[in-house]
Amino acid sequence: MAHLLVVDDEQSICWGLARLGKDLGHTVAVAASAEEGFALARQQRPDAIVLDVRLPGMDGLAALGQFQADLGRVPVIVITAYGELSTAVEAVRRGAFDYLAKPFDLQVAERAIQRALATSDRSVEVPAPSTDLGEQIVGTSPPMQEVFKRIALVSACDACVHLRGDSGTGKELVARAIHRYSRRAEGPLVAVHVASLTPSLAESELFGHVRGAFTGADQPHKGLLERAHGGTVFLDEVADIPMALQVKLLRVLEYGEVLPVGADRPVSVDFRVISATHQNLRQRVAEGSFRHDLYFRLITFEIEIPPLGERREDIRLLAERFLDVLAAKNGSPRPSLSREALAELEGRPWHGNVRELRNAVEHAMILARGGSILPEHLPPPAPEAITVGATQEEEIAARIRQWAESQLLDPAQHGDLYARFLGLVEPPLLQTVIQQYRGQCAAAARRLGLHRTTLRKKLDELGMEEV
Repeated sequence: MAHLLVVDDEQSICWGLARLGKDLGHTVAVAASAEEGFALARQQRPDAIVLDVRLPGMDGLAALGQFQADLGRVPVIVITAYGELSTAVEAVRRGAFDYLAKPFDLQVAERAIQRALATSDRSVEVPAPSTDLGEQIVGTSPPMQEVFKRIALVSACDACVHLRGDSGTGKELVARAIHRYSRRAEGPLVAVHVASLTPSLAESELFGHVRGAFTGADQPHKGLLERAHGGTVFLDEVADIPMALQVKLLRVLEYGEVLPVGADRPVSVDFRVISATHQNLRQRVAEGSFRHDLYFRLITFEIEIPPLGERREDIRLLAERFLDVLAAKNGSPRPSLSREALAELEGRPWHGNVRELRNAVEHAMILARGGSILPEHLPPPAPEAITVGATQEEEIAARIRQWAESQLLDPAQHGDLYARFLGLVEPPLLQTVIQQYRGQCAAAARRLGLHRTTLRKKLDELGMEEV
């Protein structure tokens, strides 16, 4: 039998937790303030403490330190109705064993108490967070409170973190929060969007190259992984890493060494890895397109970021936050959000998640011109077929499928579908690349993966001229 101390100024919370503790076979003492809790702890040392953050007199976070000074490593479960990421991180930084946000289910509290009693000598220490908060993650819903807690816990160590969530849910924002609250906060955060890397240059971009490593390598180039030394590297859409580079990345993670292209000796690196994808990485492993050893190296600790449709109680909070941020950024009057517009926002499916909501708010701000935002100021909802968990490449593929299906329905079209498709996609691609390289056909051909003669022939066929 253990002894539990509950410190909360809400009588109903105290009653419920006291009843829970007694049902579990423990003794329970209840206090309405930190000062009263100190007195009860001196009378009988608790094996675990459940402590509210907002208390009359001394607040819970300050009381947490005092309890630890008086009692040593007693596990403390912090509870609060003001669920913010900074509160969760600060609670864990000061040594809290766990973090619960009101309202919480008694089964959740029971599991937390049982874990705390089973590890009564455990404490968690987290370096102090950076004072530069930057963009903040917003949410009071239970799913987001769980995300906050997991960010707070994992920020304390250097374990690899994998973020799972649909496109637009804010995976990079979570990665930045983990970095910001970690001991590496003073180091760089290097975000690598794997899907945007050109396959032929991905190795050089990630690992760097030495001078003369390949044609066009006139100067040595420090890769993105080496630039992350002392900090954190965020690998977004990690499922798209080519198989050949997965082997090299695994070696980097296992030995802390990066071998630039063309180099004969590796460069020592020290960084933390946070990866993310909207794809089912376990399925990619089963299909053989992702190495199982790299998978297990990356999936040390997972955080699942809920889609906006599963946290609708956060929509108003997010919309108001976006209004504040956009008004400050643009130096424009901040419009109010009408009740009708809010109802429209809360009723939408949000296939594009938080990113779509932000775009909708910005669109409405432009039309509202500082006045109240009405439903007619909002853009139409994004279509599901294009936005659900889609990368840019998948969106293009979906558009192509739609186009092909529409063409196949026309019996008058015969034998030239492929040629017409190439006629749609080749000219804008070649024109964009040629313009990017200022008409230098050799450089453009290398980027396209074509021979110079082949590129010139295509330009002639399309009636396009080199600059």
